[in-house]
Amino acid sequence: MVKIGNINLGEFPLLLAPMEDVSDPPFRALCKKHGADLMYTEFISSEGLIRDAAKSVQKLDIYEYERPIGIQIFGSEIDSMIKAAEITEASNPDIIDINYGCPVKKVACKGAGAGILKDIPKMVSMTAEIVKRCKLPVTVKTRLGWDENSKHIVEVAERLQDVGIQAISIHGRTRAQMYKGEADWSLIREVKENPRMNIPVFGNGDIDTPEKALEYKNKFGVDGIMIGRASIGNPWIFNQIKEYIFNGKVIPEPQLAEKVEAVRYHLQRSLDWKGDTLGVVEMRRHYANYFKGIQNFKPYRQVLVTEDNPEVLFQTLDEIADTFAFATTD
Repeated sequence: MVKIGNINLGEFPLLLAPMEDVSDPPFRALCKKHGADLMYTEFISSEGLIRDAAKSVQKLDIYEYERPIGIQIFGSEIDSMIKAAEITEASNPDIIDINYGCPVKKVACKGAGAGILKDIPKMVSMTAEIVKRCKLPVTVKTRLGWDENSKHIVEVAERLQDVGIQAISIHGRTRAQMYKGEADWSLIREVKENPRMNIPVFGNGDIDTPEKALEYKNKFGVDGIMIGRASIGNPWIFNQIKEYIFNGKVIPEPQLAEKVEAVRYHLQRSLDWKGDTLGVVEMRRHYANYFKGIQNFKPYRQVLVTEDNPEVLFQTLDEIADTFAFATTD
């Protein structure tokens, strides 16, 4: 059984990756419903937290049904990260996760996220200080390195373990790659096979089918898999992977009626958590993924991404269910 601290995650856990503007409570509710074993929040700015910024504070919202749940923080200043970790711990998650992997310019070029991969001693020192201050398990999500010339993840993972982290999730790309090219899991395997490593090692990057999940489980020997982009519009992927790995069963693609019901559920929770205005606007990024590949869908998609009235949106979803009841995807 895979454990983080005293948290038992089962034989081969599937984790929901922390994704900005995606991994919020409405989306997490769907992923939990469909089999995610451990979920992480969107990453939260340490500077925002210590300044009590409303958007950052709201991301601390977690619910009992989500457990085990980790809250992820990011930042470039050690003092700010320590304070943010203390604020985060007071919100009573199960895990505190440190983001050392975000590649976007506004984060990495300020020395946060993957930016800290250019200063490994600082990365280790920051982690050590957070571990010292927190009673909860601390985990890390990171990348192979800053670029092709600095892929030191085997050494980095060992050093982070030595200062007290209790699990590590590794995305199989460098920061320079962003999300381009194929994720390289060979170095993730080297981390796992390092005889000095005794904490769970989770692999992340490009897992988008149950077949690939099983292949990578067997080939790279990781303790579990973190799913990111492949879950957007497809929360069913967690149970699909589990059934394939543990029972050899292929769960078919959900019928359109099930997808519509999931979207209704997602939209309603978004409205409940964010209010009508933000709940409608921030849901728009999800529709194309839920209804991907349906022919002649464009007029409905246009309504979904422009309409402001929740009642009209729910009516449109009903129309979609009726109109495309027997539709197949490309």
